Amino acid sequence: MKYASTALAALSVALAAPAYAEDTAGNDDVSEYPHTAEGAGEFVVAAEKDMFDYSVEASQVNWVNYNFITPDTDAMAARINAVGTEKSVKYALEAARYADIAGLSYDVNRKLNIMRNGLVLPAPTTAGAATELNEIATRLSSQYGKGQGTLDGKPINGSDIEAEMGNLDHTPAEYAEMWQSWHDQVGKPMKGDYARMVAIANDGAKELGFSDVGAMWRSGYDMSPAEFAAMTERLWQETKPLYEALHTYVRWKLNEKYGDAVQPKTGPIRADLLGNMWAQEWGNIYPLVAPKGSGDLGYDIGDLLKAKGKGPLDMVHYGENFYSSLGFKKLPDTFWQRSLFTKPADREVVCHASAWDIDNKDDIRIKMCIKVNADDFVTIHHELGHNYYQRAYNKQPYFYLNGANDGFHEAIGDFIALSITPQYLVDIGLLDKKDVPGADKDTGLLLRQAMDKVAFLPFGLLVDKWRWGVFDGSIKPADYNKAWVDLKREYQGITPPVARPDDAFDPGAKYHIPGNTPYMRYFLARILQFQFYKAACDQAGWKGPLHRCSFYGNKKVGENLNAMLEMGASKPWPEALKAFTGTREMSAKPMLEYFAPLQKWLDEQNKGKPKGW
Repeated sequence: MKYASTALAALSVALAAPAYAEDTAGNDDVSEYPHTAEGAGEFVVAAEKDMFDYSVEASQVNWVNYNFITPDTDAMAARINAVGTEKSVKYALEAARYADIAGLSYDVNRKLNIMRNGLVLPAPTTAGAATELNEIATRLSSQYGKGQGTLDGKPINGSDIEAEMGNLDHTPAEYAEMWQSWHDQVGKPMKGDYARMVAIANDGAKELGFSDVGAMWRSGYDMSPAEFAAMTERLWQETKPLYEALHTYVRWKLNEKYGDAVQPKTGPIRADLLGNMWAQEWGNIYPLVAPKGSGDLGYDIGDLLKAKGKGPLDMVHYGENFYSSLGFKKLPDTFWQRSLFTKPADREVVCHASAWDIDNKDDIRIKMCIKVNADDFVTIHHELGHNYYQRAYNKQPYFYLNGANDGFHEAIGDFIALSITPQYLVDIGLLDKKDVPGADKDTGLLLRQAMDKVAFLPFGLLVDKWRWGVFDGSIKPADYNKAWVDLKREYQGITPPVARPDDAFDPGAKYHIPGNTPYMRYFLARILQFQFYKAACDQAGWKGPLHRCSFYGNKKVGENLNAMLEMGASKPWPEALKAFTGTREMSAKPMLEYFAPLQKWLDEQNKGKPKGW
């Protein structure tokens, strides 16, 4: 899922300085504002107004492009987004000029840091560097988009090969062929370009006052880069015993299915057997590991909706009703008039679900091609989480129109979706009380959740751990692939199905690497969603097992949640966290409590079986 927050839209997508910034950057006399605390304040006011006005136009153009895909709208979107890149680079470099000034107010200092941290890959002001960096970044992204692997020797594109990796009808040899061909054909050719891109971007980061790009990314979390790295490692260590229990159980089940020659009883799990090209989520192989009897809930949300004659729009109304039950005001009329809910018959649109804030005020929308099924019912609740967050902070100044950190926005929708329990379905009239699954179904329910949410944790951490090492030089280009394979083994307990040559570049086979999308936000969101969920359930006075809690209808929860949401990015994220949960510290304990019944069951299943890898 994604959200299109107009605030920082240009900053967050900007890769590198275009020619405009290249020609002007680095000259101390570019700014019309004096190099003083007062001048910095005037600069921030002007930048904020400029970006506010630009963001509205950019959002309108991109909305049209996503909903009416033509060569003309593609060209319009490319033009307006290039303007945003120019602005973001100019403002990042300008903000860096004021970084060492004494006497800056809290807000001016915070907004300068937001601007300085806004670039994903900053180009240095050296002549030609920005153009080269943009060309490489575009080339890498395009290479991935056109990437193909093979199945039975025949070419197969990216979306199809992903689907086939989750198809349980294939043989281990077919999985290995798809895995190897994708990593060899997509990743390997990128290696030289990637190393060059790292060198250029690191020079750009140094001009902005950071030691390297990785340190710049870690500086966006209201703590030092070292403190952030330590915090993420601590969260992993808290959750590692649960992951190891899941790993042990799944490895045993794969051994039962495939035998010792394919998946041994000890050591790492073969990467291609987990239903996902990157072994990042394992839900596709749930049928192979499901406990007998408890895996079947006895109902399907899609079937329940169809039985009551409910369509896509009704599903959105159910989602709105959840937030209304917490005390949030109804969505504006424009939401219903301007959102895209179903795929038009007459044109191509980008169907990937997303939430939009067009005018930084109340013109919020979702864009989906809704189907009446359980997945889309959950997705609607998730996407609306973005919209209600956007509306809650709409009175903040422009640079604060964002989540408290990049993990918060995803986590809001995720934790609301955790509340789609059988009891919630009873409360809204979709499920009969007599059909609520008994406690005997809990193991299957929790195992299915864990196959995605728990299995993801080490992968969510290692993607950026690898990049941090690449950016700070501790991982050299000659060792790019070895370091990747070693990290996947160390954290995930995963090993490639075939030996990897030194010149391979397996990281490039994961979209977020050539696409230069920071990944730690997804790791944080996995942790935060359970922390938010636990806080809401405690406030609602829930006494049963955490995973069965629904806080639907609880106004106190809504009031406390709004107190956090309306802060946007105006305060350090620990303060936003405290506003809702009562603590300033991110913790994995709520996640562990949620899965505690499953961990107990896994430990029983794993008795006498080898653990670790």
